Amino acid sequence: MTISEESSAGRPFRTGPLVIGAALAGAGGVLVVVGMAVGVSHLVTAARQRVREMPVPPSEVARLNWVRAKTAAAAGVAAWQNGTAEQVAASS
Repeated sequence: MTISEESSAGRPFRTGPLVIGAALAGAGGVLVVVGMAVGVSHLVTAARQRVREMPVPPSEVARLNWVRAKTAAAAGVAAWQNGTAEQVAASS
């Protein structure tokens, strides 16, 4: 008898089910990877199509929002340093 046919306790030990289980797990892993690749590919294609259909490109929207944020920050700093017009009039 070989080691694969009998364990140290004397009970029969079959390696066939272990090999089949490992093969099925490997095949399942391959299917998961393929499924993820198909899903990501579809999402990328849909995102590109949506960007192409936008009237204003995302880079232009980001640039405009950056300019707005800088302007708002500058106005906030000026108001904090100088106070509002009502505060200036009340203190004089």
